[in-house]
Amino acid sequence: MTKPVLVTIENLTKSYRRGAQEIRVLNDVSLTVRRSEFLALMGPSGSGKTTLLNLIAGIDRPDSGRLVVGDTDIVKLSESELSKWRASNVGFIFQFYNLIPVLNALENVELPLLLTSLSRSERRDHATAALEAVGLADRLDHRPGELSGGQQQRVAIARAIVTDPLLIVADEPTGDLDRKSASDVMDLLGQLNGEFEKTIIMVTHDPRAAKKSETVLYLDKGVLAESIKNGF
Repeated sequence: MTKPVLVTIENLTKSYRRGAQEIRVLNDVSLTVRRSEFLALMGPSGSGKTTLLNLIAGIDRPDSGRLVVGDTDIVKLSESELSKWRASNVGFIFQFYNLIPVLNALENVELPLLLTSLSRSERRDHATAALEAVGLADRLDHRPGELSGGQQQRVAIARAIVTDPLLIVADEPTGDLDRKSASDVMDLLGQLNGEFEKTIIMVTHDPRAAKKSETVLYLDKGVLAESIKNGF
């Protein structure tokens, strides 16, 4: 059975100004992402991959076009509404982890829950469960500096899933990892997608990482150039 559409993008454009020059980063992009799909965005540097990811995640705003996630047209939200929407609907995974060095793994994962109405004990329970889900039940008290790069990215993934978001966005999640750690992280993302049916949109330069996804979209100079199904 065909899964329902989660993300609808129609005629999306985005430009930035550099001095007097206007640079078009995305040009009339349209696409759909279905629930529990694992989508990889590839393309050369400057092709608009991260810009598109940031627009879908509500970090940035398009110049024009329609962008609906779930039942919400996020282009129409005010800044405060968009901030609240991001906090409850999007989980973020970054290349360089973005963990707080002075906090341990449990405290880092708990951070997104501080914006919720959960009690302290409920936040701790949720954060512990998320760390258990990524295989770090024995690292709750470790600070980032006491963890390997692969373990730090697992903490970041636990932080991304702790609010049970509608959508996970990952920007080069294996870019700072050795080959073995990168493979382990991609296996974990595949598990989150396959077993927990999380919808994941990932920007990557790594063909090995892209092969773990269900669909690969190629961007070139702000235009969707090609789409490949990975045989799922």
